Amino acid sequence: MKKNKPKIIILSGYGLNCEEETKFAFELAGGQADIVHINDLIAKPKMLQKYQILVFPGGFSYGDDTGSGKAYANKFKNHLAKELAEFLSRDTLLIGICNGFQIITNLGIVPGALTYNKNGKYIDRWLDLKVVGSPRLGSGGARSPWLKGIKKLSVPIAHGEGHYVISEKEYEILKKKKQVAFVYTKGDICKFQNLEKNPNGSDHDIAGVLAYSGRVLGMMPHPERAMFAHQSPMWYKNKKGKKEGEGLEIFKNAVNYFKK
Repeated sequence: MKKNKPKIIILSGYGLNCEEETKFAFELAGGQADIVHINDLIAKPKMLQKYQILVFPGGFSYGDDTGSGKAYANKFKNHLAKELAEFLSRDTLLIGICNGFQIITNLGIVPGALTYNKNGKYIDRWLDLKVVGSPRLGSGGARSPWLKGIKKLSVPIAHGEGHYVISEKEYEILKKKKQVAFVYTKGDICKFQNLEKNPNGSDHDIAGVLAYSGRVLGMMPHPERAMFAHQSPMWYKNKKGKKEGEGLEIFKNAVNYFKK
């Protein structure tokens, strides 16, 4: 008997614009994904109960007019706070990518905040990440599902407010709990193209963080734009003809978590 595919809800609406490729990534990884406008979820909040994975994708919600992710987070908080708390109390996963990361920091799901890039400009390029922390799920449990088997990866960024900021006190807590998911590093892409590893100036080079014992992941880079090997600027070094991109591993990990 085939196991049922885990169900993923990907939010849309008001400037979020990466929902289609995120849906494609999750379904390529073996999941069943639905794109749902936030107004439809507000109208039928109980629908969240049938999903195992909640996704806040990238984009520019409300045009960043009130600050990246703030307006969308407020709308979600004002109408769906109870449902979100119930969702996170279950054995579920949640990811916020780029604007989605900004949204979940404003919701208080993950610590820290995002502000303007250090050069004050929009940045669109590839870079390298290193996995540095992964809390265990419960006592003696498995490591964070999102990061299983991943030590490093190269993915693109595309944001104007990707500078992650956190107080020194909060950072020490973050380190102690192993909640720093990724840091920007000088990997193959940055070395080959002689690029700065941390172009947005994020504190402590942080590119992503974890919460809820690793079930929640917030990250600025876009793994859904690194689904295929040929998307990478290092594609010509792919001598073995590998088709899958490094970013797809994150989606496969999430789907496989519910196929155990």
